[in-house]
Amino acid sequence: MNPPPTVKPESAMNPQPATPSSTAPKVRSWFPHAGLSVFMLLLWLLLANDVSVGQVVLGSILAWVIPWFTQGFWPESLRLRHPLVLIKFVLVVFWDILIANLILAVRILGPINKLQPAFMQVPLDIHHEFTITLFASTISLTPGTVSADLNMEEKCLLVHSLHVTDIDAAIAEIKQRYEAPLKEVFECSPQP
Repeated sequence: MNPPPTVKPESAMNPQPATPSSTAPKVRSWFPHAGLSVFMLLLWLLLANDVSVGQVVLGSILAWVIPWFTQGFWPESLRLRHPLVLIKFVLVVFWDILIANLILAVRILGPINKLQPAFMQVPLDIHHEFTITLFASTISLTPGTVSADLNMEEKCLLVHSLHVTDIDAAIAEIKQRYEAPLKEVFECSPQP
């Protein structure tokens, strides 16, 4: 007597290639943000004001552990496209902060009734959350201006300025000095 033939299910006869599941957990990288780790190590050494072996080892451990534990909070890795433009941007922001402090001091010490405060709606040409956050923070760092609201439906940032004589010129200057370099350096999201 012969045993009955075994019937294979159709899926076993016609195997499908494995596809990654969208619900699969993200694989944790050992060095998720190498640039951030280097920056954190250098910052640690500057704060410690000591370049001894112990400080380098401790700083290296912190510079590795902190990004490794927090990598789940980062939606994606950022890619620095033009580092020289970023250096120029940082220098421009530092210069603007210095000059704005001097101008603001003169305006505050002068007659208050000559100030012309205004709200401006700055349309956004950037789309990535990190870039928008950096843009809004840069505006708030500059004395006399503050980012008041972000409207993602209309793609604009509401900015308050302590003294504005020409709103359109001020918007154009903000976009040219801050938004354009950030877009060139960091913008990595697909355009809608």
